[in-house]
Formats: sequence, C-alpha cells, structure tokens
Amino acid sequence: MRVAKTPVKAVAPVAKAALPVADRDLKPRPAPPAKMPKKAPVAQLRIPVAPPPPKKTVSKEHATLDGSWDRQLSRGAIAPDRAIDLHGHNLSTAYTTLDSALDRAIRDGDRVVLLVTGKPPRPESERPHARGAIRAAVGDWLAGSRHAAAIAAVRGAHPRHGGTGALYIILRKPAPKPAPKPMGTRKN
Repeated sequence: MRVAKTPVKAVAPVAKAALPVADRDLKPRPAPPAKMPKKAPVAQLRIPVAPPPPKKTVSKEHATLDGSWDRQLSRGAIAPDRAIDLHGHNLSTAYTTLDSALDRAIRDGDRVVLLVTGKPPRPESERPHARGAIRAAVGDWLAGSRHAAAIAAVRGAHPRHGGTGALYIILRKPAPKPAPKPMGTRKN
C-alpha cells in the first residue's frame, strides 16, 4: 500500500486548529483594512409636519341626528313640514327666499324642511359641471346664516322628494317656553 506524502506545511494549520486553546499559538489578528472615508453628509431637507388636528368634542346641543332619523330620511318615510322651491331664482333672490322661509319654519315649529334646488345638469349636456350655483352655495349659506344654531342637520332628499335636486333641512326642537307665573300672588 502506498501512502501519499503530504507536505507538513499543508497539514500544520489544520493540526494547529485541532489543538486545545491553551496549546495554540495565539497571535492577535490583524485589524480589518480601513474603510474609505464617507463623504460629508448632505444637508437633509426637513419638511415640517403639521400636528394632527385637535379632536372635536361634540356637545349634546350640537349633536347630529340619531340613527332612527337617518333611517327614516333615507327611506323617505318622513314627510317634510314645509317646502322651499328655489327654481328660477338667481343667487341673491334664492338666498333671501331661503332666509325668510327658514325664519317662518322656525317660528312655526317645523322640524323638516324640504329645500328644492334643482337637479344638476347631466354629463352629456352642453355645460357639464358638478352642480348648479345655488346648490353649490346652499351649504355655505346654511352654515353662515343667522339660523345656523337652529339647524340640526342637512341630508340629501329621498327620490320621492326630489333626490339629487333637493335637501332635507332638519331643524332643532324649539326650546321649551318657561311656565307662566301664577296670577294673584303679587306683593304690595
């Protein structure tokens, strides 16, 4: 049998690794090569982030409608107490008509007012746009009107009441009037 002669230099590292740590020739390892210095950091653009908006707390007097009102309105089950038709009006006469009609509705104790503004034009019409001028202005008019505190909510109307061409304005319940003082108990 013939054994190949292996040079001692080739076996020495393997044999050295097999020795216990105490018997090894421990030499410090060379330090890793120095890395190339990095370029100076480029100034980072910092975009200020706005803080989140404060959470709005809704008091009971400013709460919106409850679920039963919304369900009944969406089914068209509530009949409006009054209707305001703004067809044929320009912006100024429409605002005056709306303001005076809301004044009468609040005074008479109405709860649901149907505001008819007219349907927006169809997309295939000659002047396609999202909505008419009166319909676009109604939200701002109601929010900024003298009657804003008396309005509980504004919802889109059911198709039987005008659909996309009309809105329900739900008015708050009138505040109860104080009880009259009994007569005949005057002091002299």
